[in-house]
Amino acid sequence: MPHASVKLKPGVDQNETPALNEAGISTSNLVRFIYDRVQGALIQKLGGWTKFYPNTTPAIVRALWAWEDTQASSWLAYGTENITTAAELGAIKNGVQQDITPRYASDDVAAAASATSGSSYVIITDATTTGITRYVTVYIATHISVGGVVLFGLYECNPDGYIGGTTYSVQAVDALGVPLLATSTTTATFLPLFSVTSGSTAVTVTLPDHGFSVGETFPVLMSTTVGGATFHGGYPIVSVTDADNFVINSTTTPTSTTTGYLNGNQAHYVYNYGFGSIPSGTGYGVGAYGSGGYGTGTAVIPSTGAPIAATDWSLDNWGEVLLSSPINSYSPPLQPIYQWAPNGGAPTASIIPNAPPVNDGFFVAMPQRQIVAWGSTFNGIQDPLLIRWCDVNNYNDWIGTVLNQAGSYRIPKGSKIVGCIQGPQQGLVWTDIGVWSMQYVGQPFVYSFNEIGSGCGLISRKAAASINGTIYWMGPSQFFSLTGSGVQPVACPIWDSHGIILP
Repeated sequence: MPHASVKLKPGVDQNETPALNEAGISTSNLVRFIYDRVQGALIQKLGGWTKFYPNTTPAIVRALWAWEDTQASSWLAYGTENITTAAELGAIKNGVQQDITPRYASDDVAAAASATSGSSYVIITDATTTGITRYVTVYIATHISVGGVVLFGLYECNPDGYIGGTTYSVQAVDALGVPLLATSTTTATFLPLFSVTSGSTAVTVTLPDHGFSVGETFPVLMSTTVGGATFHGGYPIVSVTDADNFVINSTTTPTSTTTGYLNGNQAHYVYNYGFGSIPSGTGYGVGAYGSGGYGTGTAVIPSTGAPIAATDWSLDNWGEVLLSSPINSYSPPLQPIYQWAPNGGAPTASIIPNAPPVNDGFFVAMPQRQIVAWGSTFNGIQDPLLIRWCDVNNYNDWIGTVLNQAGSYRIPKGSKIVGCIQGPQQGLVWTDIGVWSMQYVGQPFVYSFNEIGSGCGLISRKAAASINGTIYWMGPSQFFSLTGSGVQPVACPIWDSHGIILP
C-alpha cells in the first residue's frame, strides 16, 4: 500500500465520530497547538506541572489573584470557601503562605455611650467584647442617639488614641466624613422606638436628633417585631414630625397598639480585627489619655476574634496592596472591602472603613485607579443593581462631590448585577438579562453607562473572562463574545437555541 502524507487538522473535534473526523483529532490529553506556516498548526506535548505551593489549602479555593509588590516580589492570593464555619484568605510568596484572614466578633448589648459637648468623639461601653484597640473597626448596625449625634455604620475604633478595657471611642461624622459635634454632655443613649397602632400601617419612630428628611430611607438592619408588625429593610420616610420623631409605613398591619425598641433595645456591634494585636513599642496603656484623663493606665489585652465566613471572594490589587471582599450570609449583611499591604507588617487584612459595608463584588478600574463596587449600598440595605466607585487614587473617599471623582450609578434594567470585570478599554457589567459598558469620561459624570447587549446576561459571577482583547462569557443557554463588532454568540453545534435574543 503506497504511503501518502497526511495533514492533520489542528484542534479537537468531538462532534464528528472518529471515522468521519479523518485526519483530525477526536480526543486529547495534555496537548497544545502552535502555529506552523505549512501545516497550519503543530501538535506539542503540554508539559507537566510543578507545585507552586507544596501544601494543600484547608478548603476549596474560590478565587486566585497574582500580583507583584514594590520590591518586585511575586505574590499569589487565594480565598477559600468555608471550612465548617470560617473561610481562609491567604497570600503566598516563595512557597511560604501567610494566613491573612480577617477576624471578627459580634454581640448584642444594652446601648451605653457618653458624649461631650463640642466634641465629635463618643465613648462606647461594651463589657461583653473587650480589648478593643485602634486596630479594630466596628459596624454599628442599630442607630444609637447620644448627645445630639446619631451613630450608625462603619467606624474606626479609638481614632483619637483612647484606651479602655471595656470602652472605646468612635468619631461621629456625616455622610461626607465631616465631624459632628455633640450638643450636650450626657450618657443618655437611645435606640429607635416604634409606636404602632392596631389596624394602621403608619408608624411613628422616635429617635432623638435623627436628622432625616421626607423621602429619605430609614434602614432597619436588625429584624424587629412590634405589635404584630415586623420591620426589616428600608422604609421611606413619609413625614417628619420634629427633630426627634418621624413617620414610616409598615409593610404589615399591626394587630395591637403598643411600642417597642429596635432589636429589643439592644445595640448590635460587629467588630473586625483587621490588624490583630497591638504591636510592641506603641506606648499604649501607659499613663492617662490627654487632658481629660481618659484611660486606665493599664495595658489593654486586645481581643482577636474569629475568622470570617465566606462562600466566595473578589480579589484585586491596588498597587502592591491586596484588596478582597467576601460573600457570606451574615445578618445583618456585612461584605466590606478589605486591604492588606504585604510590606506593611499587618498580620491580617483590615476593612476600608469608608468603603460601602455591603458589596457583591468589586474590581479596580482603568484608566484611572478606582475601586468599582457592585451590588453595593449607601445605608446598609443592599441594592443588587447599585454600582459605587471611589475617588481617583483614594479608596478612602466614596462620596461624590465637585472636588473628587467618586460616584455611583444604578443599572435601570434587570433584577441584579451578576458580575463585572475590567476589559481592555472599558468596564463591563453583566446583569441577569444583559451586558453594559462602563467607560471613563471624566468629570462631571466620571463614567458613562450604555447597554451593549440584551438577552445575553451572565450565568454566574465568575463566568466571564478577557483573553487577548476579546471578552467571553457564558449566558443562561450559550456562550457570547464581545469584539469590535459588538456582542456576538459563539458558534457551537450543540448550543441550546431556545429563548435566545440576539443583540
